[in-house]
Amino acid sequence: MHLLATSGADLDDLEQAVDLAQSPAEVVVLSFSDSDLSALAEAWSAGAAELPSLRLASLKRLKHPMSVDLYIDRVVLGARAVVVRCLGGLDYWRYGMERIAAVCRSRNILFAALPGDDRADDRLDALSTLPPQVTSQLYGYLHEGGVGNARECLRYLATLLGRDLPVVQPVAIGSLVGFVPDRGAVSIDELCRPDDARPAALITFYRASLLAADTAGVAALMRALEREGLAAVAVAVTSLKDPSIVAPLSRLIDHRRPAIILNATAFSALREDGSTVLDVADAPVLQIIQAQSSEDAWASSSRGLSPTDLAMNVVLPELDGRLLARTIAFKGEAAVDERLQFGAMRHVPQPDRIAYVAQLAARWARLRTLPPSERRVALMLSDYPARGGRRGYAVGLDTSASAAAIAALVAEAGYDLGGVSPTAADVEALLRDEAGELVVPLADYQGQLVRLSDDLQRALQDNWGAADADPAFRDGAFRFPVLRAGRLSILLQPDRGSRADRKSGYHDTSVPPRHAYVALYAHLREVEKIDALIHLGAHGTLEWLPGKALALSRDCWPEAVLGPLPVIYPFIVNNPGEAMQAKRRLAALTLGHLTPPLSHAGLHGPLRELEGLVEEYAEADGLDKRRLRLLEDEIIARAWQSGLAADCGLDRSMSGREAIAQLDAQLCDIKELAVRDRLHVFGQAPDAAANALLSDAIVAAADGAVERAVVEARIRTSAAAESHALLAALDGRRVAAGPAGAPSRGRLDVLPTGRNLTAIDPRAIPTRTAVIVGARAADEVIRRYLQEHGDYPRALMLDLWASASLRTGGDDLAQALAYLGARPRWDHNSNRVTGIEVLPLAVLGRPRIDATLRISGLFRDLFEAQIALFDLAVQTVAARDEDDADNPLAAARRRGESLARVFGGAPGSYGAVAADLALGMAWDSRAELGEAYLDGTGYSFGGAHDHAPAADAFRARVRGADALVHTQDDRERDLLDGEEVADFAGGFAAAAAALGASPALLHLDTSRPDQPRARSFSEEIARVVRGRLTNPRWLAGMLGHGHRGVAEIAQGVDALYAFASTSDTVPEHLFDLAHGALLRDGAVFEAMIDRNPAAVAAIVSRFEDVLKRRLWVPRRNAVADELAAARARLARTETVP
Repeated sequence: MHLLATSGADLDDLEQAVDLAQSPAEVVVLSFSDSDLSALAEAWSAGAAELPSLRLASLKRLKHPMSVDLYIDRVVLGARAVVVRCLGGLDYWRYGMERIAAVCRSRNILFAALPGDDRADDRLDALSTLPPQVTSQLYGYLHEGGVGNARECLRYLATLLGRDLPVVQPVAIGSLVGFVPDRGAVSIDELCRPDDARPAALITFYRASLLAADTAGVAALMRALEREGLAAVAVAVTSLKDPSIVAPLSRLIDHRRPAIILNATAFSALREDGSTVLDVADAPVLQIIQAQSSEDAWASSSRGLSPTDLAMNVVLPELDGRLLARTIAFKGEAAVDERLQFGAMRHVPQPDRIAYVAQLAARWARLRTLPPSERRVALMLSDYPARGGRRGYAVGLDTSASAAAIAALVAEAGYDLGGVSPTAADVEALLRDEAGELVVPLADYQGQLVRLSDDLQRALQDNWGAADADPAFRDGAFRFPVLRAGRLSILLQPDRGSRADRKSGYHDTSVPPRHAYVALYAHLREVEKIDALIHLGAHGTLEWLPGKALALSRDCWPEAVLGPLPVIYPFIVNNPGEAMQAKRRLAALTLGHLTPPLSHAGLHGPLRELEGLVEEYAEADGLDKRRLRLLEDEIIARAWQSGLAADCGLDRSMSGREAIAQLDAQLCDIKELAVRDRLHVFGQAPDAAANALLSDAIVAAADGAVERAVVEARIRTSAAAESHALLAALDGRRVAAGPAGAPSRGRLDVLPTGRNLTAIDPRAIPTRTAVIVGARAADEVIRRYLQEHGDYPRALMLDLWASASLRTGGDDLAQALAYLGARPRWDHNSNRVTGIEVLPLAVLGRPRIDATLRISGLFRDLFEAQIALFDLAVQTVAARDEDDADNPLAAARRRGESLARVFGGAPGSYGAVAADLALGMAWDSRAELGEAYLDGTGYSFGGAHDHAPAADAFRARVRGADALVHTQDDRERDLLDGEEVADFAGGFAAAAAALGASPALLHLDTSRPDQPRARSFSEEIARVVRGRLTNPRWLAGMLGHGHRGVAEIAQGVDALYAFASTSDTVPEHLFDLAHGALLRDGAVFEAMIDRNPAAVAAIVSRFEDVLKRRLWVPRRNAVADELAAARARLARTETVP
């Protein structure tokens, strides 16, 4: 038997190797905890005369294997005793632990491998050379913490080396300790005695920081909270999961009843029952960060936080429902003690960030203390994507009806609406500029403008000119449509400014929002003095403005515009990536709402007739050959006449039986397409029949483990949960956390909705399940390509999206690794991805395929470690000694070509580029759209560098790709829902054509993970046009939603136009079908004009443009006249804004 060896690499290999330049000492202590090291340094300095020489180092600086080897050679080999305290256990620093253990065992050096938390680790015990009772005592000193215990730890180590010193056992300081600035530790009893009636703000932070005297950040925050009128109460804890703190902390909460909690501990505190110790306060919890990096590193970073801080201080705390505030302190290194050759790291407060956090906390606390009748609330509807008839757009949500429902909800809860009861029709009037007007005088705006930094004021002026030149400025003031109802104001988010209007060009991603945008938010906050902002639906533009990805600064535009204001953001539950963008950049409470009901598309019109003929054909088979032949000819003739034959790739050389079998499969494919035949209304439950398909999908995915009645009950209770959660948030109370995900993929856990949305830990992506699904998906793509081309693809381009990766646990990334013949390597305990392994060709059973990733802006921001992982896989595969035919990456390496395989837009850039340009209808050629796509993807990303310009390298990848693969992972969306896929896939096609290539475009449906299905883009677009866009049942459902429903129809036409502009994926007969269903059908046309004439005008413009560009040559000569008649009919409409 012969074993085939895999090769592998670890993510830690990507860290920079460093030399700490230390000389040997008798004792060496290494730890991830700066608190450990600071306390030991202070203790040694005070008693150096009696203690052995000491070296201290942070494991964070010894991640690279070469760094470890160098440190062992220069320091550890000269030591007599080594202590390593490893946070997270062996797998977090396996290489270093095992190397030091081996060296210490071979050299008779005393070695203690200690856990960094309160979890025992038998594997660490096995590595230690000291007996368990000794390692246990050493652990006790460091676990209890403080300078006193650190001194005794060093004395105990001295006795192990033969010195005669008195030693005291570890002193337990208490798992929960109060803290008062300038006094230090105080009893919890003292804090339980309130000395004033101000709203309390409870701060929780690590006891280790208190014991290491690293409390400057917390003390500064407490003083800032006091200045905002809050009574600051701070407690230091071992961990929020420590059972011993529950009783005293609950007692403190019961006595002080905090209106707001600010938490500075990392990770999640969830217990087995899904609760946390802080839940009893029923108060919002703001997550504040004391970063592991320096302020300089933060200031220069476009991401804002390191991957470690992102996981520890953002993603995992979000699982508890905490709201990310800001980073209040950064690590600063004290002067190096030459005797120790070590400088302790302590947190240095950042005053500006602390002031922001205190103001945000005070605003949330005000909601808690202010009666509903006195609260002022703004409800903001989106103007994204800022095209004709799309005002008030939100994914899957009827915003007009939802706004009216929310108004009724808060009125019933006691809010002062001034006797007004806004209806959906009133909101639609707002969208048509037929409501009231909110006026912001120029002088008021200029008074607010000075609050911005000089850099931001200069950016506004340089990009948009004078304020009075803004399109929203008239007669000496900015003017905004508003629907007033007492203390509730319903508004439309201003256009942030279209790329075409920007002086610096559409590709400049650093451009700020327009003057009017800044003016409205400043007026709401400072003049109207609103207490909370409800942003209705996914998504607006505020969270996408220029600035850091998270841990924002005062010069990041989302903060500069919004300020410290509570934001409650109803958000569709299946969009975790964009929900996280709002949570992390706006400190928003993203409140999950249901997806629209799903149903099967069914068949209509000629396709239903064709299905009847096919059924008749099946019944006649074997009975009447003459009748069979007549039916066969009729079916095939109708299929070619309707365009269905072309949609499914029918070949005229096929036998009749073979052709009809293929047509039958195509009809079934269209019939079973899942479509949303209505939109969701916030706080309203659809009837059971409307969600039958969704219930079926969840029950099927559970494989019998879940009863249908349970699923239906969760869907049914979602409506009340949404309403209850919105009111709780406005009351300044806690809203329970819940995962985001696609219900149609079987995610029962995302129901009921009405919870504070969370996402999974990115360090676990790809998950083990995702690797199985990704491999299956890759096999399906290869099967389809082999079927079409007769050979394996050599190079593929994949587009990766943040929301899809969070929904699936990384199916797409796993798929990309599968093409390379690689898979992740996981940590033993935490399931965190730590590296990759490469399968031998004999196991893979096919040649390796060169995969390139085109990543979205949000993927770039959220998945730094995954980008590094894929780059590591590429480099490792390229380094293998394999034939060119089997390993195109190795062949590229031997030719000296670039191995960059991850590309995206410049840091800070988001959204479509080619599709935006196409939809502006000012382009001259498809090559121009291709250039826009290439210009918007000019950066490479990878492990050895954060980002670098790489326009030529990306052009080479586009030119050499055999196919693009786009994956759709759920049934709740399709290719015509928006223009984003047209931008990525269509833009790629336009760019490839401009470069002289003609790659295949493949759409991979993984909504049923066990049955992935690859289709061409043309096939999938035709399926969606027939099954949804032209489906009378879907159109009737959308018309039932008035203005918002017609906007949904226009969005589908926009996406169809974008695909036709950028690629050859839209056959002309699909425009015939769409034109017939939307404009030739008089009833539909008039109904759309009645509800949303601006959207109809946009639809007509798209048909006119494809006709003018000859992207559509209609079968009927009368089409041009019909479009002219439609345009004339629109001209008779009184208002087309």
